[in-house]
Amino acid sequence: MSSSIASMCQYKAKWPTLKMDKNLLDFSAEFVFHKHISNQHAVFALTDKLNKIHHPVCEGLLPAWLGGSLLRMGPGLFEVGDQPFHHLFDGQALMHKFDLKDGQVTYYRKFLKTDAYVRAMAENRVVITEFGTAMYPDPCKNIFSRFFSYFRGIEVTDNCVVNVYPIGEDFYAVTETNYITKVDPESLDTLKKVDLCKYLSVNGVTAHPHFESDGTVYNIGNCFGKNMSLAYNIVRIPPAQKDKSDPLEKSQVVVQLPSSERLKPSYIHSFGLTDNYFVFVEQPVKINLLKFLSAWSVRGATYMDCFESNESMGTWFHLATKEPAAHLSSHKFRTSAFNIFHHINAYEDQGFIVVDLCVWKSHDFVYNYLYLANLRGEWEEVKKAAMRAPQPEVRRYVLPLDLHSEEQGKNLVSLPYTTATAALHSDGTVWLEPEVLFSKPRQAFEFPQINYAQCRGRKYSFTYGLGLNHFIPDKIVKLNVQTKETRVWEEEECYPSEPLFVPTPGATREDDGVLLSIVVKPGAERPGFLLVLDAAKMTEMARAEVDSIFPVTLHGFYKP
Repeated sequence: MSSSIASMCQYKAKWPTLKMDKNLLDFSAEFVFHKHISNQHAVFALTDKLNKIHHPVCEGLLPAWLGGSLLRMGPGLFEVGDQPFHHLFDGQALMHKFDLKDGQVTYYRKFLKTDAYVRAMAENRVVITEFGTAMYPDPCKNIFSRFFSYFRGIEVTDNCVVNVYPIGEDFYAVTETNYITKVDPESLDTLKKVDLCKYLSVNGVTAHPHFESDGTVYNIGNCFGKNMSLAYNIVRIPPAQKDKSDPLEKSQVVVQLPSSERLKPSYIHSFGLTDNYFVFVEQPVKINLLKFLSAWSVRGATYMDCFESNESMGTWFHLATKEPAAHLSSHKFRTSAFNIFHHINAYEDQGFIVVDLCVWKSHDFVYNYLYLANLRGEWEEVKKAAMRAPQPEVRRYVLPLDLHSEEQGKNLVSLPYTTATAALHSDGTVWLEPEVLFSKPRQAFEFPQINYAQCRGRKYSFTYGLGLNHFIPDKIVKLNVQTKETRVWEEEECYPSEPLFVPTPGATREDDGVLLSIVVKPGAERPGFLLVLDAAKMTEMARAEVDSIFPVTLHGFYKP
């Protein structure tokens, strides 16, 4: 076996509270290969082991009503040949599935057969540039062929590593480019690569759409607007069609929002949706389009190389009506600079829109701190990097819908349950100050979830998320957004993933249901398990332990 494959299988990352080196990012020593196996055969041996069905050992009692599939996406391969991927979001997409039925659990996982993955396996190198890793030149080409290959245009990755969700009756794994991947939610087979540019005027969309009860999907992405300027398009994909046609064929742009900088759109990871309004937060983390087009073509830059921060713009909130769809250009909301990745919820109340967000307090891009070299360092080094990074908070902003020029300078927010403020300035902008719902030094509440079916777009009480200790997920947190009280599940040397809320059938109480999270427990006999928590009490109901290490998973979907 080559040294590169050996290093991929034996590398162990260093994480907090562990007395020995443990691996949360790579598959590590789970994969044992014979020394005589060639490099390429070793990779496919790894894949074959992934494809087997696991029968977890269950402890506790699963609710009788809990029947369905938990689908999760995340990076699963961080090295090809002797070439490493450098960023957390670069690893090749691995899809996980826990099937729950009649109190029993089975586990299955499979790599997506994307172009990025298949070609990397065939050529034993990084073939397509990922988020923080540039493609490696073909060693079989001479220097002139390599040079001219840079001018063939940008090849956008289809490594759909971030999330999986339904469109119509089909499921798609997604990232944040224009490519999504149709998958079979039963077998996890890769079915089809889909280019959204064939259906919509977008350069890419987020991995966090919103869903209506009938299956309608809304999303947002940047696009080319008038006069070659950049803008943001909110798109609508209709529900499953009676004639069984593809809903993507009937998708459409419903409203366009302007960019504050002509050639530098903001990075978008999610957006808000109430019953009647779209909420878009334009943050100071920008994509430099000229750098994207020139530097990539000539020097082989990565996506990360094309981000920059605008230190003076602050953060803008944009509103658009849903029916009829229109940008509220007269409403200009602004606040201090922050990074925003995940919206928690947004709702309308007495002439105001309440927007709850997980933010990082700075214009400095948080993804700069998620390179694997940082996360694999000694715990003290990880903490030092986190000290330099923007600090996290959960914030509530309140946007008044009725603005009157005679009310300049005074607080326009009259809701009795929040300390958030909004003040109209003479230039027509409304300056927002938030209410802080959660804040602890170097402790983040992230990857938020709610009882989506009951509470999306409505006043609510509870959100559930990961507790990040200096970027390391070591707890699951329930936050009461009305009282700011928290409840926590944590266990020594356990590292959970985003908790998905599944409501009890017929329940009326908001927190009547369970939370599902994949937990890594390095060094244990069975080092990974599916955790089932009572969402009301935050107590463990059951766990299904697998004799296999899980890599990091990012987001997912529960399919009843």
